[in-house]
Amino acid sequence: MSGQADEPLPVAALPVAALSEAQAQAAHRDLTALIEAHNRRYYVEDAPIVSDAEYDALFRRLVEIERRFPALATPESPTQRVGGAPGGGFGKITHSRPMLSLDNAFAEGDVLDFAARIRRFLGLALDVPLAIVAEPKIDGLSAALRYEKGHFVQGATRGDGRVGEDITANLRTLDDVPMRLKGDDVPEVIEIRGEVYMRRDEFALLNAAQAEAGKPLFANPRNAAAGSLRQLDTAVTAGRKLHFFAYAWGEASSLPADTHWAMLACFSRWGLVTNPLSEACPGIEAALALYRRLAAGRAGLAYEIDGVVYKVDRLDWQERLGHVSRSPRWAIAHKFPAEQVETLVEGIDIQVGRTGTLTPVARLRPARVGGVVVANATLHNEDEIARKDVRLGDSVLVQRAGDVIPQVVAVILAKRPPDARPFVMPARCPICGSHAVREVNPKTGKMEVARRCTGGLICAAQAVERLRHFVSRDAFDIEGLGEKQIRSFFAAGLVRGPADIFHLAAGERQAEPPLREREGWGEVSARKLFAAIDARRRIALERFIYALGIRHVGQANARLLALSYGTLERLLAAMADAAGREGAAYDELVAIDGIGPVLAGAILDFFAEPHNLAVVAALAREVTVEEAVPPAASSPLAGKVVVFTGTLTAMTRPEAKARAEALGAKVAGSVSARTDYVVAGADAGSKLAKAAAAGVTVLSEAEWLALAGL
Repeated sequence: MSGQADEPLPVAALPVAALSEAQAQAAHRDLTALIEAHNRRYYVEDAPIVSDAEYDALFRRLVEIERRFPALATPESPTQRVGGAPGGGFGKITHSRPMLSLDNAFAEGDVLDFAARIRRFLGLALDVPLAIVAEPKIDGLSAALRYEKGHFVQGATRGDGRVGEDITANLRTLDDVPMRLKGDDVPEVIEIRGEVYMRRDEFALLNAAQAEAGKPLFANPRNAAAGSLRQLDTAVTAGRKLHFFAYAWGEASSLPADTHWAMLACFSRWGLVTNPLSEACPGIEAALALYRRLAAGRAGLAYEIDGVVYKVDRLDWQERLGHVSRSPRWAIAHKFPAEQVETLVEGIDIQVGRTGTLTPVARLRPARVGGVVVANATLHNEDEIARKDVRLGDSVLVQRAGDVIPQVVAVILAKRPPDARPFVMPARCPICGSHAVREVNPKTGKMEVARRCTGGLICAAQAVERLRHFVSRDAFDIEGLGEKQIRSFFAAGLVRGPADIFHLAAGERQAEPPLREREGWGEVSARKLFAAIDARRRIALERFIYALGIRHVGQANARLLALSYGTLERLLAAMADAAGREGAAYDELVAIDGIGPVLAGAILDFFAEPHNLAVVAALAREVTVEEAVPPAASSPLAGKVVVFTGTLTAMTRPEAKARAEALGAKVAGSVSARTDYVVAGADAGSKLAKAAAAGVTVLSEAEWLALAGL
């Protein structure tokens, strides 16, 4: 806007290097909400309203913020998670090995950094060759095919990376999925992973048939493939042309090769289809050369690709590199550049989120970007609107990315209507009419980026969203109690808080009319709902914590808290002891690897609120919260808190941390009263002295390797 040239840039416009800690927290919160809201549309609903490039830009900014402020890189961050929870129309299959997503690279410098990180992790000298397998990144739906004694027995979608949907019957209709693998070296058990896709010409024919039948058109081949594969009627899947490229494996009883490239050759011999454009590259430069060739020629391919995937060829190095919670360290996806289109801003709407944040969203004249029709674009906050000076009627450039709402890149000022007026954020919540304010952060003295409704639980947007989160699939997962039902029960006054859900059956008898007589309900459906609610009267601690909707606490952080404290009683007692932000209880909380001061503050703020404690107490009277059991329970390190200090010689520090966590240990960054072992390498410093003073067991590197069975 005019007259604002000397005002400071809004947070969304600031380079990451210029962000203060408070600004980084706000930016991280906004980006996380934006990304997670649309992951479900892409991975679960197969109905994204955007494509890859702008999502990747948002995701990259999130990664950059976390690199500069490591405390924000909590396990529940989108950078640590894969996809979305499986849908409800199919049976569920738990993957024997997680189906991970990939980190992204957007420039050649990112790819060179990837290679450098591998060398550092493995301790490779520059003259040691780093062979890479480069494969086109197919824009389709990931699937896993399980073969036992060579026979196809089960197929699943990726889902949330741990649990997918059982699509065995539908996969049997694909010509590229052999019912039996050929060859003498087929393992007893092997899970083949790859991508289901639809060719461009077959996509055009499908949409023509949809139009002729008066049915909705698919936005792009990826959506068409995903929608076709996830049909409950296998005849529909069989009637559509789907294909499968094999590119990896999950569980395997044995492997007949020691390189990734040789395994792809095995796939071909066994009767699977692999991508003929994949190449074995002697180094990263050769892989980049393939990327350039594919980027130049991708428009002429029979199928859509959105980048190139680079994988370390040696399998023993892949094993050593391992993975972080979201992605393998030994692979990366090099994405193609973003696409931008021009369209018109027809309106600016305000959405109110679960925490009361008011988010402006541009209503756009629908435009096709990379095969997907874009009709909305986030404007983030009022500072971002002011910085870009977006006005009603403006022509704008929009770019989109993967699972998120597209972003307005810039206004085309030359086409601005003469009567266009600057947009003014409302001072009251559009849902409940309460004041909408921008608070001053008491720690920094600076204005918060977000404008929030002060209505709290009286605001239907917040109350309903909090209840919807509570019953969601990764929380209490109550079948038959979705957003529509929550809104109806809230409007009728039957459910105002989480504990009210468990009173529905009793309250139904006094309700007028009773639930079974309400529109959309009957005797059977009401009985099924009450049974589903009763089935959740026993709940895992991590799900209970996640369901509370604590700011910044997603599934992974809820799991960390559950494993660290074991029971709800111990968690509540520890939070009460840590409320003063000092002392042993606070030190133990921030020492949990992945928590840190920022997240600890959000957790303590939640448990310091009497209303929240009342909600927890009311829930605890209705449900039994199960004690958390650490993974790898048979390991001597299961549940132990380990701190590494000094220089290790047998493996790098990141590798040692990854191994410890795989054995069920919790790796902390500092020594506390809860530390079980301090592993001291060469030149150990103050942590060793603190361990000695606290009486903590100190292990040499050799003792650590023996305890870990390495």
